Amino acid sequence: MSDLDLLTQSLARNVKRWRTERAFTLDALAARAGVSRGMLIQIEQARTNPSIGTVVKIGDALGVSITTLLDYERGPRVRIVPADRAVRLWHTEAGSWNRLLAGTEAPGPVEMWDWRLMPGESSDSDPHPVGTVELIHVTAGQLTLTVDGTEHRVPAGASASFEADTPHTYGNQGDEPMEMVMAVSVPPVR
Repeated sequence: MSDLDLLTQSLARNVKRWRTERAFTLDALAARAGVSRGMLIQIEQARTNPSIGTVVKIGDALGVSITTLLDYERGPRVRIVPADRAVRLWHTEAGSWNRLLAGTEAPGPVEMWDWRLMPGESSDSDPHPVGTVELIHVTAGQLTLTVDGTEHRVPAGASASFEADTPHTYGNQGDEPMEMVMAVSVPPVR
């Protein structure tokens, strides 16, 4: 079974599990997530490979991390994610990418990401639920972080935190690759 097939089946199983646990109907989850009921049916039946944006919206609506939605191994309290098991969810032909390194539910979803943006590239993010906070540490290059229309420069070695409930963009306006580690904390669904 390919990695993509494994992820598609894990996503199907976990979306259905968390939707049932939250007592959400397909229509309720579709409304909360801003995705169609038909898309949710296809996801729960493992008949589609949705975009990262769709997975993020579903995770936010369920109050769980992407890691939880893609988790295919339930294990002990200590969970080690080997480098070859980090999930690459986005990439471009120019060489930009992100990887979901690890995540947990404590008390809401917490995720840790590894990002690389090539010169001139950027990645937009829709607003997350109110109370979501992102922490960023730039390890190479310079990040141009745009939050609610305002640009902020974050050079290598510097860190930033921000409330991520508004539109935001990670960009590289420099002439060398930008690399960063990012943590996202989402409040639990009430």
